[in-house]
Amino acid sequence: MAELIRLAAANEAEPQRLPRNIEAEAAFLGAILIDNRVIEDVSIKLQPDHFFEPLHGRIFEHILRLIDRNMLVTPVTLKPFFEADESMRELGGPGYLIKLTADGSGLIGARDFAQQIYDLALLRELVTVGRTLVDNALDTSESVDPKGQIEAAESALYKVAEGEGETGSMKSFLTASTEAIRNVEKALNSGGSLSGITTGLNSINTKCGGLHNSDLVILAGRPGMGKTSLATNIAFNAARRWVREREDGIEESKGSGAKVAFFSLEMSADQLATRILAEQSGISSELLRMGKISREDFRELSRASRELQELPLFIDDTPALTIAALRTRARRLQRRHGIGLIVVDYLQLLQGSSRANDNRVNEISEISRGLKTLAKELSIPVVALSQLSRAVEQREDKTPMLSDLRESGSIEQDADMVWFVYREDYYELMKKPDEGTPAFEAWNEKMERIHGIAELIISKQRHGSTGRVRMKFEAKITRFSDLADDQYADAGYD
Repeated sequence: MAELIRLAAANEAEPQRLPRNIEAEAAFLGAILIDNRVIEDVSIKLQPDHFFEPLHGRIFEHILRLIDRNMLVTPVTLKPFFEADESMRELGGPGYLIKLTADGSGLIGARDFAQQIYDLALLRELVTVGRTLVDNALDTSESVDPKGQIEAAESALYKVAEGEGETGSMKSFLTASTEAIRNVEKALNSGGSLSGITTGLNSINTKCGGLHNSDLVILAGRPGMGKTSLATNIAFNAARRWVREREDGIEESKGSGAKVAFFSLEMSADQLATRILAEQSGISSELLRMGKISREDFRELSRASRELQELPLFIDDTPALTIAALRTRARRLQRRHGIGLIVVDYLQLLQGSSRANDNRVNEISEISRGLKTLAKELSIPVVALSQLSRAVEQREDKTPMLSDLRESGSIEQDADMVWFVYREDYYELMKKPDEGTPAFEAWNEKMERIHGIAELIISKQRHGSTGRVRMKFEAKITRFSDLADDQYADAGYD
């Protein structure tokens, strides 16, 4: 049996060496060159950077490119790419590619070789993380920030656990463009309006294309506008769509539903559950809280509860969470349950690091950056609710604008989309004149037109246009829904 290829002789006297198996890399590449179908049997996401020997990584990269073009990959078709390669030249030129195929033993254990290459790459990343952690912990030349170092270490370990590490930070344009094409295809298959995770509201999906991976969406409004109601509606709709798509046999990568993590810093888990049950059963949430329901209503409530038992909606109602703790919990939820959407209610109730607490603006800036970083790190959308300043109440026109975002302009800067919830009937109700007067008749006529209609004002959209979306809002059961055409016309909208 021919000796497996070695590119570098092992130094037995070397006290430490990074985990590697160059022979396994050579055998695996040789197996692919003999039979291209081998790569179809590899279930792990093996990348060129997972190879310890850089030349092997470049060979694998070109193999992937040719296979992606449905071309046959052999030493002959690879030869033109390596005629000027210095590392290949040191090994005798492109003839090295033929040497890779000299021993066909890799065909038998190709899957095991691929797994070992992948595992050893993770171990090398773990060594790098460990060395960095030790070096940073020993360096006390600058201000000591142990919590910050722990957060950075936890983030790095999470990336290693997900198989990314440093190899996940750099993507070729081929990889990025392929993902972009998949998103376009997803939107095309959904009828041309939905490329991300569904909000459950066609009007919002049509305007924004859904919620997109790595995006930070700020959902803001004054108290009483329905921010939390809209957020729970979106969370429920995404989770319910995920369940239905699994029942229909739709692949998760091609679906528009998602498992959802809802971080509620304002309300308890049972209060949120009551809102969702009210929406699904059609029973007023106020009556549910007070128990003023009939036996028939209770049976309907029980039915809705049974249907929602398997809903992949995880609620964390821990109060006074720090942004670092939230990110740690979110990583854990994605690792264990594969969450695809995060909702935070609400941003101003999060806490920053101890160093930022002395300045509220700096603290909010740290929190908004942390949420955007989390969205990119987990590659999922993050919807964060936000309060608006009281400047809205001091204006004649109560329509919110970007400058009303409370306490920090960095919220606007970090967000990919900024949504405002606005209900004209909320403010108009406060202007009610005395009954029987001409002013009351005019007021009553206007209230009939605008009652139960809410606007979602899209003031910023990094990848699309701004504008307004009008919806129906049923306050008693805290439910948003699409506005029917006749309701839209009756309200006097164009």
